[in-house]
Amino acid sequence: MESIHNQIENKIKMLQKGKIIFISDFIEYGTAENVKKVLLRLEKQKLLIRLAHGIYLYPKIDKTLGVLYPSIEEIAKAIAKRDKARIVSTGIYALQQLGLSTQIPLNVVYLTDGAARKIKVGKRTINLKKTSPKNLIIKDKVMNNVIQAFKELGQNGVDSMARVKIKRALSKVPEVTIREAITIVPTWIRKEINQIIESK
Repeated sequence: MESIHNQIENKIKMLQKGKIIFISDFIEYGTAENVKKVLLRLEKQKLLIRLAHGIYLYPKIDKTLGVLYPSIEEIAKAIAKRDKARIVSTGIYALQQLGLSTQIPLNVVYLTDGAARKIKVGKRTINLKKTSPKNLIIKDKVMNNVIQAFKELGQNGVDSMARVKIKRALSKVPEVTIREAITIVPTWIRKEINQIIESK
């Protein structure tokens, strides 16, 4: 019978390069502890790169750039998919995605209906904060970023430049999605969004 090591190694080699993998992806081959040992050995063999505790990368390597690492968002999405959970980016990260901030946060906070936890990825941290389901109703990523950006800026922190960039972002969101979303946001955010949409 093929060893656990060989079975896991063969399965990894069938994956697409750049894939983020977890111990739970190979639980059919043995206990979590045994799988972990195999993945650590494969890391030493340079087949895998360890991104964080229990999270590995089957690396895609560019001739010029070297290893193409996934973004923090890609890692967070992979964790959410594994946990069958939803996530929404918040704070400075939401501002950055809308072009309202050039700051790259070391601590990226996501709201989730999955387990609350902190995952250290190099010098950065993915902070998953448990929230109520109502904060995760909106499925559109851009719309979520807009709402979280307003919450981060605060009622008195939204200037004309922010409104221009938010208007640009909202132009990519279907009108029906915007109308549905503003029914569940604070009144001041609803007024801001309505004024931005109606502005010329």
